Amino acid sequence: MTDVNQGTLYVVATPIGNLEDLSSRAARVLSEVAVIAAEDTRHTARLLRHLGLALPMLSLHEHNEAARVAQLDERLVGGEDIALVSDAGTPLISDPGFVLVRELRARGRRIVPVPGACALVAALSAAGLPTDRFLFQGFLPAKGGARRLRLEGLAAREETLVFYESPHRIRDTLADIAGTLGGRRVVLARELTKAFETFLDGSAEALLARMEEDPDQARGEFVIMIEGAEPRDAPEAGDVEADALLGALLAEDVGVKQAAAVAARLLGGPKKVWYGRAQALKDAR
Repeated sequence: MTDVNQGTLYVVATPIGNLEDLSSRAARVLSEVAVIAAEDTRHTARLLRHLGLALPMLSLHEHNEAARVAQLDERLVGGEDIALVSDAGTPLISDPGFVLVRELRARGRRIVPVPGACALVAALSAAGLPTDRFLFQGFLPAKGGARRLRLEGLAAREETLVFYESPHRIRDTLADIAGTLGGRRVVLARELTKAFETFLDGSAEALLARMEEDPDQARGEFVIMIEGAEPRDAPEAGDVEADALLGALLAEDVGVKQAAAVAARLLGGPKKVWYGRAQALKDAR
């Protein structure tokens, strides 16, 4: 049970570009806390000046987050309220804060979200791609081999795929998307909520050509959204390759349920259909 005399950690979303996107609640919380834990205190200082605030701050980033836990916990136990902010958008969404929130929650501290801007959600809301299901993967690996491997592993996913990307890697990433996912529809959102906000729509190859024509289109921070794979039909009864897979799994004493789950994951189709086929193969042995 949380001690009512303890302070609260507020996880505060800040603007991703347009300062008008800061909610009135977020502005109030920032004005009332004892200290602000910021990814970059210099960046957050500009926001505070815009709000006419002068508050104590301390840095909290990927290199010192674990070391800050005890210090911030002590302040909470002492009754102080703390605001956690990142440079832009919602903390923890490809930004620091997960370690702090996890450890403080384990200690029974009160943690309150103050929602607001998030590049992921803003981009999806205007992209025109399916949003009933999507898979957010943060930043892809920086090295080409690892990046292509990650994309290949996602090629069969039917959800809309969403990534963040930086301007100095956007061309290489688009080239790898073209090479691994072919001509699927890609929507790029760049400079969201800022003066040069742009949505680019087309195949990865077409978007690369657009950037060659107009290098300015490769500037800014990006949200990459890619249409998911076409849904796979239920497996055909005479699919020898599928039966061979199921037979090999059953030969290794893998249960029918587990064999069906593996087949559904690798080959697609409803798990219950695979279960029926696996059971039939087992009965025929």
